[in-house]
Amino acid sequence: MSSGPIIELEGITKTFGTGAAAFQALKGVNMSIQRGDFVAVMGPSGSGKSTTMNILGCLDVPTTGKFRFLGTEVQSLNKDQRSLLRRRYLGFVFQGFNLLARTTAVENVELPLVYRGASKSERHASAMRALDRVGLAPWAHHTPAELSGGQQQRVAIARALVTDPEVLLADEPTGNLDSERSIEIMEFLGELNRQGITILMVTHEPEMADFAKTIVHFKDGLVERVENGNRVRHGKHEGVTA
Repeated sequence: MSSGPIIELEGITKTFGTGAAAFQALKGVNMSIQRGDFVAVMGPSGSGKSTTMNILGCLDVPTTGKFRFLGTEVQSLNKDQRSLLRRRYLGFVFQGFNLLARTTAVENVELPLVYRGASKSERHASAMRALDRVGLAPWAHHTPAELSGGQQQRVAIARALVTDPEVLLADEPTGNLDSERSIEIMEFLGELNRQGITILMVTHEPEMADFAKTIVHFKDGLVERVENGNRVRHGKHEGVTA
């Protein structure tokens, strides 16, 4: 894989259905995201942001256009190849945490490594390192019911980090949290970004988007505008172009 932007979208369209029932969710999206950026994706329901994130996460493919990840044209990969790319380079954090209720924190974090075929000892050691990274090593053997909402989301972030991803995709990561816990999670995501992880986050909350370096606004299946985050204090930033 080559140097340059970590992600490039060129003329991306996505159509669902056929004939009279066809709906064009994306109408020619162009984006270029640099390694190390922290991007918040915003827009009303139906604007195309979730469809775009599904394509970026290799969970769906565009109808037309080019999607390059580290120079590799993803739309030309088959299903198994996209799955390998997803497991190797991407981490996912969701609004609902998606933790197994009767499974301890460390066992939840180990799950992505099961699919990689890692040994039991390797999985445990890697999961403990990830939990330590999010400040939850002392809670490793607690179940989700024994953790606060903020702690559960940190476990979910540890699960995303355990594979050392290049990019973290976060879908409304503070949607189920109160204001205090939301700020806690956003500050933590900011710290991960400063450590070098590229972050793309969907959010409806302007206050949360302000933690990002770059804010991309979607409307009617297109990128409407791009702006700098309001709380960034890291000097001149070069991030998304559209």
